[in-house]
Amino acid sequence: MTTPYLVYLVDDETTLLELLQSYLQNAGYQVKAFKSGAEVLPVLEQEQPHLWILDIMLPDIDGYELLRLIRSKSDVPIIFISARDQDIDKIIGLELGSDDYLAKPFLPRELVIRVQKLLQRTYEKSGSLPNQPQQFHDWVEVGPYLISEKGRLVKEGETPIELTTKEFEFIIYLLHNRGIALHREQILRAVWGEDYIGSDRAVDDLVKRIRKKLPKFPLETVYGFGYRMTAT
Repeated sequence: MTTPYLVYLVDDETTLLELLQSYLQNAGYQVKAFKSGAEVLPVLEQEQPHLWILDIMLPDIDGYELLRLIRSKSDVPIIFISARDQDIDKIIGLELGSDDYLAKPFLPRELVIRVQKLLQRTYEKSGSLPNQPQQFHDWVEVGPYLISEKGRLVKEGETPIELTTKEFEFIIYLLHNRGIALHREQILRAVWGEDYIGSDRAVDDLVKRIRKKLPKFPLETVYGFGYRMTAT
């Protein structure tokens, strides 16, 4: 990494917070730690980090509400951590827009590995950090949009469109399957992975967000089945 990634870490367990902060800093990340949701609120209007790590159980504003607030302002990756009912928290977190989930207790090294993989998947496939201009040669034109899989970028004209990891991966999956009707279960396996245990409502929520951000993207609903990108 030429420039340290900035990670925002939110957990009300002081000992765990300090331990995780130390591990992440030793791995080369710049880390800002917060003990409550109230501490986070003022920074939401400021510069965003490259990654959020959120505990669900906080003393004031819970992680779900923080996730909603962050997603209303930013599409940066988010990892949820929780000691509560693992299946329910994982499902709700993923449906609200988190990118990964880790159940307590866990080894700090496991979190570091998850952070490394998520940041690499999000930013380093292009070989550059966010906001660093770079030329790519795989641009695909879809209606008014230009899409680069290598750069993980979507633009309308010269204006970049911010997408979450799953929104971008779904668009790429559609590009690779133009004209094919894709069942919701196929989409879940391709975008969320084989071990996803949530409902297929997550697919519909993802489509709603994409249609809001890319209203001219040729994505059709195949009623009672799933979705299809029309061939262009």
